Amino acid sequence: MNVIGSRPDGWWKDRGRAMIALVDSLDRWASSQGDEVMVVFERPPSTAITSSVIEIAYAPKAAANSADDEIVRRVQADTRPRDIRVVTSDKRLIDRVASLGASVHPAASFRDLIDKPDPRVS
Repeated sequence: MNVIGSRPDGWWKDRGRAMIALVDSLDRWASSQGDEVMVVFERPPSTAITSSVIEIAYAPKAAANSADDEIVRRVQADTRPRDIRVVTSDKRLIDRVASLGASVHPAASFRDLIDKPDPRVS
């Protein structure tokens, strides 16, 4: 939700729609990058979100900061945490994942990156 919340575009009126829109943007962007991409949400929306390009994950129990905790758990469990880039502007999450060796990309600038139109599509 940190990436979604980086723009005051009314996302809070329909979180499910905002989550789907984020996955759609990530799909377009990831398909041209060749990197593994995962998004972690606190809870699934009422309408299932699917992707053949990115991995969609959810915290095991929806609660405040549960997605952050799941991200940290996944970074800790990875054998190559230095190869992981976490997108967030949450200071506490930045500190937690950086201490494990992951790099961080600010949410707002990442949102700008993934929301750019694909120049290959006319």
